[in-house]
Amino acid sequence: MNSVLSKEVTFIDLGLIDYQQAWNYQTELFNKNLEIKKRNRDLSDNEQQVTNNYLIFCEHPHVYTLGKSRDEKNLLIKKEDLHTIQASFYPINRGGDITYHGPGQLVVYPILDLENFFTDIHQYMRLLEESVIQTLAHFNIPSGRIKGMTGAWIDFEDEKKARKICALGVKTSRWVTMHGLAFNVNLDLNYFKHIVPCGINDKAVTSLEKELGKRVEMNLVKSILKEKIVSLFEMTLLN
Repeated sequence: MNSVLSKEVTFIDLGLIDYQQAWNYQTELFNKNLEIKKRNRDLSDNEQQVTNNYLIFCEHPHVYTLGKSRDEKNLLIKKEDLHTIQASFYPINRGGDITYHGPGQLVVYPILDLENFFTDIHQYMRLLEESVIQTLAHFNIPSGRIKGMTGAWIDFEDEKKARKICALGVKTSRWVTMHGLAFNVNLDLNYFKHIVPCGINDKAVTSLEKELGKRVEMNLVKSILKEKIVSLFEMTLLN
């Protein structure tokens, strides 16, 4: 474990950004932290460099991403036809199966060295879920978890009515994280009809807009979710 620890986290809002561009950006930050940790192994305590933590918010143009638990059969539209719905497709290096990102969905990429916080991937995933659950509570929407599944769910106690409002998929190496969560706020849910979301074919997908019956100001959702993440992880946020 690093002897130089920091819970300072730089917050970055990339706005609407191409998926590949955002993936390259978080990969660069992720790799820089791995390099720091690699160098630190050969240094004395007072020579070691602190790793950097980042909390990235963004939205993406229409895109389907397929994680390491991949089954391309869960993409229900031919790849050569994706242009007809203005969507792209990427097999990527996070956990999980297939998901959709698009405008109106808040995507969060924490690039954290968990040794600065706690070394427990299960706790990390549960706190990400909890940040969304608490954000939904702000809008008086009860939500929770379903045993054996990741993410945040509405009507989570009723197997037939349960619907997913937030998906999770992460990658970690030497306790450094990348990828993260996708929170459905005001997005076009029709795009989920072209996939089996997360490889789960018996659960519906929903959004904050659908649950409330009205559009929600994205900046308000960003502000609340950021506050919940900072509190749960006990971060010191830098802009």
